[in-house]
Amino acid sequence: MQPGSPKPYVVVVLPAYNAARTLVRTYRDIPKDVVNDIILVDDASQDDTVEIARLLNLKVIRHDKNLGYGGNQKTCYRAALESGADIVVMVHPDYQYDPTLIPQMMAPIQNGEVDCVLGSRMLQKGGASAGGMPIYKQIGNRVLTWVENMMLGQQLSEYHTGYRAYSRRLLTSIPFTENSNNFVFDTEIIIQLLVAGFRIKEIPIPTRYFSHASSVDFLRSVQYGLAILRRLALYLVWKRSGRQYFVITAPSDLAEAKRHT
Repeated sequence: MQPGSPKPYVVVVLPAYNAARTLVRTYRDIPKDVVNDIILVDDASQDDTVEIARLLNLKVIRHDKNLGYGGNQKTCYRAALESGADIVVMVHPDYQYDPTLIPQMMAPIQNGEVDCVLGSRMLQKGGASAGGMPIYKQIGNRVLTWVENMMLGQQLSEYHTGYRAYSRRLLTSIPFTENSNNFVFDTEIIIQLLVAGFRIKEIPIPTRYFSHASSVDFLRSVQYGLAILRRLALYLVWKRSGRQYFVITAPSDLAEAKRHT
């Protein structure tokens, strides 16, 4: 968006899985004066997430079977674009991220500075520890971020936040629907938007770790880290190939990409 343009249509998307205990708190903290629409996508929850969302008069889309975190985001972004969103803000309904910061998340996009804003838990020194992030997650986050910055030529403080805002222009320009259905989707979409020439801005956000907040265990964290390294390897192969179109789908694409170098 450009400075001086009309007020954007802002859609908040809530990728939900078993969020019944925290959904009301999340919803209450969303600043309704700047948000035009709220869409919850339920990934086949086994609790009362859908029923509570409907009591809150949210727009609800329910998956018949669990598609995974990336699959949930795909539905979120498609639905937001179909509703006419100019800016899409993803907020986890587990209350791990602070919804009151939505105006700060969308402002750089509204002002035409960037097309992607990441809410970083690592931008303020000591913030992650103060919010209860486990040490192994902090170490893994910083190590992976260092590798990603080196390979992608960026200087971000973290790539793994779930608090994100995107412009319509960005989401309609990259093939995010062909990405993974798993957690590595978050890294894939960053690589894609960088390849497409979009810019990223980070804002500091508080870290919240508590009993009802979603969290990936140690084993899945390791698997996530390895998946990121595979995607980065695929990116390097693509970069050396000189091909213009860049899609990340599955690890098997790495062998396919090598055959085209």
